[in-house]
Amino acid sequence: MSPSIAIHPTHGAYAAGLDRNDANHAPLTPLTFLERAADVYPERLAVIHGRQRRTYRELRERCRRLASALRRRGIAPGDTVAAMLPNIPAMIELHHGVPMCGAVLNALNTRLDAAALAFILGHGEARALVTDTEYAPVIREALAQLGREILVIDVDDPEGPGGERLGALDYEALLAEGDPGFAPMWPADEWQAIALNYTSGTTGNPKGVVYHHRGAFLNATGNAQVWAMPHHPVYLWTLPMFHCNGWCFPWTVCLQAGVHVCLRRISGETIFAAFAEHGVTHMCGAPIIMGMIVNAPEAERRPFAQKVRMMTAASAPPAAVLEKMDRLGIEVTHVYGLTEVYGPATVCAVQAGWDRLDSEARSRLLARQGVRYPVLEGLDVMDPETMEPVPRDGETMGEIMMRGHNVMKGYLKNPAATEAAFAGGWFHTGDLAVMHPDGYVEIKDRSKDIIISGGENISSIEVEGALYRHPDVLEAAVVARPDEQWGEAPCAFVTLKQGATVDEAGIIEHCRRELARFKAPRKVIFGPLPKTSTGKIQKFVLRERAKEP
Repeated sequence: MSPSIAIHPTHGAYAAGLDRNDANHAPLTPLTFLERAADVYPERLAVIHGRQRRTYRELRERCRRLASALRRRGIAPGDTVAAMLPNIPAMIELHHGVPMCGAVLNALNTRLDAAALAFILGHGEARALVTDTEYAPVIREALAQLGREILVIDVDDPEGPGGERLGALDYEALLAEGDPGFAPMWPADEWQAIALNYTSGTTGNPKGVVYHHRGAFLNATGNAQVWAMPHHPVYLWTLPMFHCNGWCFPWTVCLQAGVHVCLRRISGETIFAAFAEHGVTHMCGAPIIMGMIVNAPEAERRPFAQKVRMMTAASAPPAAVLEKMDRLGIEVTHVYGLTEVYGPATVCAVQAGWDRLDSEARSRLLARQGVRYPVLEGLDVMDPETMEPVPRDGETMGEIMMRGHNVMKGYLKNPAATEAAFAGGWFHTGDLAVMHPDGYVEIKDRSKDIIISGGENISSIEVEGALYRHPDVLEAAVVARPDEQWGEAPCAFVTLKQGATVDEAGIIEHCRRELARFKAPRKVIFGPLPKTSTGKIQKFVLRERAKEP
């Protein structure tokens, strides 16, 4: 897609006396979705969690109480409020209540280690932290490393395992301090920050991606448009809400006045139970969720009558899995995106006639990352040096570039990285792809060597750093290896020092001590590493070796 020419009329009849005012203009914000749902459908069910049931009237009241209580506790507009929570009602409420008081929500990845959490809390300048008691051990260590006092609020979820309380008060006590009639602090400018999300760092520390109200509003509506999402869907929370703010679905579901079905413990059994008991119609998740569903033993399955629609990102779903999902009555939509674009920004839109193709041909089409979301103004595959689009031949590789409403504000306190990401007026994704003649994008490689495992990004460089910290490791390289359960998993290639005796189990255990457990390699292959004449490790060779049984 070629760059368009912007026109800025400053004179003439259509400019004179036709200024913006309160009657004809309001900054876009997804906070209005909850307001409308509560106004129009106050007694409609909004949240299910275990035995808890809350209506839209109750959900709005709790969010307003939260906003009010945070203001009374000294949280000012522009402050950061962090959250370390699973998919429970408090996390839905934080997505509305925190920005209602003008603050910025920083949802933390619950799988991170203490060092990463401490860095994020420090870099994001969190003034408050809402944390589930299950995570008390890692949060206690992170707070000690942070080295400063912040307001800590504990959530003791009745569906959780319990745990130590670290804060000055618990979440329900905080809400009791708030005013249910609190007037939300709407953004004066839709460019105002609404959320802060941290990428998995490829080199060094992760980068803080800043979302604005306009982008959150538009990507939430884009989700509903792409999915043709009806009013009052029943949405199952299998996608972590810390992941790109649950791809903006905490707001999308409220836009459609749907039901949020919270799921703290995700398994084949709990998913099938939700299908059967709550009439789930929509869900999102990484390929690992599909694996849980299709591989669930018969004893854990429950019959359900409704059609279920699932949106999945990360690696393309295997044809065999798609067929099994279809037989169960679950229709899968494949999307692609990044943290920097609010989650999904492209969709593999299914065309008429694809269903008449044979399985292999149809799978090839469905494996592509697809076409742009309605709210993404530009999508192309370009030569990153010349910024010229590559031929649409399905063979010439370039870098995926994006521009539009659902592109981040930039990286927090990192102007150099922001400038590089937006060079030439496009967001550089770092993903290498081809453009097909029909305008569909297909990823061929990841220039940053990111491994996507269970929907989570793992930096190969970070894992390699841990490997090099083992006293017996001479050289190491990490690439993605196909994994039936996780989609991809880290595979380590290691050259040992002379006389070393460490085995695969020892290397993996070392990495688990050094990293968050999910980042540790699942397979280790020993031997010399292939290199170029200049000594650079040939990762493309290792990727092929990693695919071998």
